[in-house]
Amino acid sequence: MNETTLKRPVRVLVAKVGLDGHDRGAKVIAAALRDAGMEVIYTGLRQTPEMVVNAALQEDADAIGVSILSGAHMTVFPKILRLMKEKEMDDVLLTGGGIIPEDDMKELNEMGVGKLFAPGASTGNIAEYIKEWVKNHRSF
Repeated sequence: MNETTLKRPVRVLVAKVGLDGHDRGAKVIAAALRDAGMEVIYTGLRQTPEMVVNAALQEDADAIGVSILSGAHMTVFPKILRLMKEKEMDDVLLTGGGIIPEDDMKELNEMGVGKLFAPGASTGNIAEYIKEWVKNHRSF
């Protein structure tokens, strides 16, 4: 994708939700997205779904990326999705990654969560996916 097609950098909010205290992967992704030319807001550890959605609204984020290793993905993603719908954030991508079984990834995708990435996924592929999604779903 040609970066000149967007009038400003893509804004991504990277979040760690719940009691999961391991954020090295989230920081690696945040740095990779910055290197790919995106504006990245990292919320830090122990965020609630409400905090994540409110921060994304305040920051006018194009995408929310949730890193989850705790096993709570089937609770966290649907709750964030519900809050996003309540706030009419229909043009904001909810994506993420971590330790998420393939069957759960498929179920979350069917609910409306974007592509989810397993550990070891290429940061270039993640950045390209976010940029393409934003280019096709947001207008700025």
